[in-house]
Amino acid sequence: MKKLLETQKAACIREGIPPAETRIKRLDKSIELLCDHGDALCEAMSADFGHRSIDQSRFSDISGSIDTLKYAKKNLRSWMRPDKRATQFPLGLFGARAAVHYQPKGVVGIISPWNFPVSLTFAPLAGVLAAGNRVMIKPSEFTEQTSALMAELFAQYYEEDEVAVLTGGADVGAEFSSLPFDHLVFTGATSIGRHVMRAAAENLVPLTLELGGKSPVIIGESADLQMAALRIMSGKTLNAGQICLAPDYVFLPEGSESGFVEAAREAVVAMFPDGLRDNDDYTSVVNKRHLDRLNDYLDDARGKGAEVVALDPNDDDFSQQAHHKMAPHLVLNVDDDMLVMQDEIFGPILPIKTYKTIQDSIAYVNQHSRPLGLYYFGSDAAERDHVLHNTTSGGVTINDVFFHVAQEDLPFGGVGPSGMGAYHGKDGFNEFSHRKSVYTQAGSDLFAIVRPPYGEKFRKFIGGRIKR
Repeated sequence: MKKLLETQKAACIREGIPPAETRIKRLDKSIELLCDHGDALCEAMSADFGHRSIDQSRFSDISGSIDTLKYAKKNLRSWMRPDKRATQFPLGLFGARAAVHYQPKGVVGIISPWNFPVSLTFAPLAGVLAAGNRVMIKPSEFTEQTSALMAELFAQYYEEDEVAVLTGGADVGAEFSSLPFDHLVFTGATSIGRHVMRAAAENLVPLTLELGGKSPVIIGESADLQMAALRIMSGKTLNAGQICLAPDYVFLPEGSESGFVEAAREAVVAMFPDGLRDNDDYTSVVNKRHLDRLNDYLDDARGKGAEVVALDPNDDDFSQQAHHKMAPHLVLNVDDDMLVMQDEIFGPILPIKTYKTIQDSIAYVNQHSRPLGLYYFGSDAAERDHVLHNTTSGGVTINDVFFHVAQEDLPFGGVGPSGMGAYHGKDGFNEFSHRKSVYTQAGSDLFAIVRPPYGEKFRKFIGGRIKR
């Protein structure tokens, strides 16, 4: 690994700042890779999950990644232009100039997760390549077949000193995160993010951390409950809820619980009319360990007095299945003593809380770690703005879930425990570029007055500036 990093760093120095044409060629290689081998990657992801919807994978991992790469390709020339800045008056009048130049950082490491193993590799990669960097990628060991296939495909499309993939387990990941990269991107659990940050700190490597957390949904009195339930359950069943931005719990006005439960049930039936267990559109939990963890959450909640409602159109027996599928579950009457309200769920379980006033829900959100996403449903503009202005989260979607992450012109990232740094579009280009300040002095010797020996003229000049 260290030798490969040295090879890539040497290639960066030899090449200098790559022109737009070179960057576009590198982006095109990724687009070609995904167009030519997208189906094979979808099959690999399905094999790794036990079952993962092929249509979902084509949508979320393949076409979504291509869109991101194409957006970077279309815009990188304008992103690369120096950003002119103002000079201190009156320097500009005499010909002084100031600008920010965008320079590749060098070699960027990407540690990608198992839940969206392709898209969460290529989404940061688009910004990294657009910014002119070289890349080393460590994909997840939990999606072993997908990671192996990506390693094989990247080796076919790129020279090793451009893009390289290193596969392996936690020991490889630990060594990878301790390398002296010029920047490191990590997507995964907050607990692992702490270890990555600690390792990167040894070499003062700048980080982008996308970590997740418990993203809340606040449903206002003015919300269309049927629409809200459909869109929330669509988000909660996508990838079986194994999404860093998945709605993690819902706040409802008191008295609307039964209406939401029924609307959620209808939403699941509408999306999966043939049931869930044998439905190709419904994805499995990634492995038995995670399935057991999720079932432990439900058992813990039941044991502490919660009401657990399974949303299963066919009332299937999930103990008799080839994979690790799990029906969506709503958990009512929850409290913070329950595991389901303490940990990021990362599965098709949705706790329900109620509030008397919208301020109750805001206070609860603010008492807990700042989430990656927050979702508000309602048509009351004043209430919407009150929620927006009085909560802090990585991003917000109004009247739906997730959609802010699909906007290439919006930065995507967390805040505090849900992450740091942001990418997508121009913000990703900036994240993976060194923004170098360049000042060009005026031809006239304007600053002779501020050089020794100091005198009355100097003191008068300074005195005129020290005032309210």
